[in-house]
Amino acid sequence: MAASLAYTVPARAAQSDPIFVLNSLDASVSVLEPGTYKELRRIPTGKEPHHLYLSPDQKSLIVANATSDTLTLIDPRTAQVQRTLTGIVDPYQLRFSPNMKYFVTAANRLNHVDIYEYVPQATGFDLKLLKRVNTGKTPSHIGIDSKSTTTYVSMQDSDEVYAIDLATQKVKWILPVGKTPADVYIVPGDKVMLVALTGDSYVEAYDITQSPAKLITRIKTNNGAHAFRTQGDGRHIFVSNRAANTISRIDMQALKVTDEYPAPGGPDCMDVLAGGKTLLVTSRWIRKLTVIDLEKKSVAHQTSVGRSPHGVWTLDHVSMQ
Repeated sequence: MAASLAYTVPARAAQSDPIFVLNSLDASVSVLEPGTYKELRRIPTGKEPHHLYLSPDQKSLIVANATSDTLTLIDPRTAQVQRTLTGIVDPYQLRFSPNMKYFVTAANRLNHVDIYEYVPQATGFDLKLLKRVNTGKTPSHIGIDSKSTTTYVSMQDSDEVYAIDLATQKVKWILPVGKTPADVYIVPGDKVMLVALTGDSYVEAYDITQSPAKLITRIKTNNGAHAFRTQGDGRHIFVSNRAANTISRIDMQALKVTDEYPAPGGPDCMDVLAGGKTLLVTSRWIRKLTVIDLEKKSVAHQTSVGRSPHGVWTLDHVSMQ
């Protein structure tokens, strides 16, 4: 969740919309009841749904089915399947640019990044492929600056980050980073990029005002630093430490860890409920969604879902900034 929306969802009644969990090895989405976290049903998708994102018109939750080359569109309020887009090659990770002009996918198996033009239509939208950019090994996660000029994509197996100009679709620079980079987050202000190192126990912070970016510091987190989710206060961000079974809270101004929370079972993607007191995290290795009380710093609840749960999301969440 990794999964980060670049805009703020309008205020709604807290805990009124369903919670969605992607079951990567079951080709399904678990729909959970807000408040009770009871699994209501499962929605069949394409193979290997890993990540998800809200459409620019905020009417569709887009589930990327990596090995089926499809996108499943689901109503984020009713959990009803709307339609399936085909011909989207290996969409492991996905992002819209903040200006909603570009749609970017990382082809994890096929070593390329696809940049599409978002085309609004009377009955939804279409995607027009602008350029397929060949990359290093195993493109993993995507970050985009607030001005929608550059996308930053981590290469999981070649230990790099690519900076790609969205308007020209040309590679601006390739940066060697630490071991097995996963999620990428651009700190508000577009001056600092955070990179989570799943093959290590650090988050690296880079100055992206320079070309190529320059390392500022390495923030000690815990083993298997993997996915980011902001707290919604504009200052703090969580990172899931998959191997350590913890979540670290990082001050994005001081660039240091300020808190740690238990998260059993291989924590992966996260979301933070409206109100900012509850964090949802997928426990990848034990087939559960884990609910963490941020004030008590403890596990409040766990719900069994499908195999290898990955992305998690609900419309009732705090701002992504």
